[in-house]
Amino acid sequence: MATPHLQPMHTLWPLYAPADAPHAFTATSEATAHTWQHSTRAAFAQTLGLGAFAPAPLECSLIAEVDKGAYVRSKYLLRTGPHTLMPWYLLMPKGAQRPLPVVLALHGHGYGVADIVGLWEDGSERYTASGYHNDFAVALCRHGFAVAAPEISCFGERQNDYQYLDTINGQPVPSTCAHTAMLALHMGTSVAGMRVHDALRLVDYLETRPELDTQRLGAMGISGGGMHALFSAAVDPRIKACVISGYFSTFRDSILAMHHCACNFVPGLGQFGEMADIAGLVAPRPLFVEAGTRDPIFPIKAVKQGVQAARHIYGIFGASQRIDTEYFEGRHEIHGTKAYPWLQQQLT
Repeated sequence: MATPHLQPMHTLWPLYAPADAPHAFTATSEATAHTWQHSTRAAFAQTLGLGAFAPAPLECSLIAEVDKGAYVRSKYLLRTGPHTLMPWYLLMPKGAQRPLPVVLALHGHGYGVADIVGLWEDGSERYTASGYHNDFAVALCRHGFAVAAPEISCFGERQNDYQYLDTINGQPVPSTCAHTAMLALHMGTSVAGMRVHDALRLVDYLETRPELDTQRLGAMGISGGGMHALFSAAVDPRIKACVISGYFSTFRDSILAMHHCACNFVPGLGQFGEMADIAGLVAPRPLFVEAGTRDPIFPIKAVKQGVQAARHIYGIFGASQRIDTEYFEGRHEIHGTKAYPWLQQQLT
């Protein structure tokens, strides 16, 4: 056991002071809350490193299409930067009146976007929901949404190809987040910033599709995808409603308290206080938090504390009723029992 006070944490933990963070939410009226939000949103985008990415033409090409009976699943490649293409899927329900409300479906750690659109690791079709993602992009489509599901940077087809990647029991790790995070830090940005940039570029493209109603745009994500949904909605008001599954809690009791992937960390993020303060950048837009009571990496006590703090902030905006929750008996997984109809209520 390490000798007390020789560990690096004894240097770092005293720096954790969210109430004193320079961009923490301190407004006491709706007017000052909106003033805080305007300046803090710009600072948050800068801290994520969004300014590091060069512009690129909005180019998108269809590469595959599969008729799934009740819906059509199309796969595209979208240019998100001068040197970057992003695969993504569009799931379109048949027979629904156009233009359709749209939901960004943001996967978490695992083998990538295939796991939420009904595909196994080898690309073969899956007919029964499986895994902690529970095929939630398909579930959203079955609830009447057009679903845009991007391949998030570092997963699936978007892993870095390095021969010296770490292994676990002789098998490659399921993502290249750690190495990408180190490269991003060196270049003055972050993996979280890369993912938000890509998502907002996807929204730019979705706005060009007449069959999609981006005035009714939502986002839903699980785990790292929950962070992605929260941060993207915090930066971009075009996202009108947000579902965060298996992530929203407190930094202190989850991200900073135990082992998490390097992609969860952003240099200087502490200057924005706690997760609830970042939720203040989403207010007064509707926010839904679902969490399993047995989730080992986002403890339910911390989830409830984070929600309580976020409700206080929403209350300053006059919108405390716009945060809803479901705490279900289960682990780290998509549940959706209340979340899917909640999104229908917000966006249809």
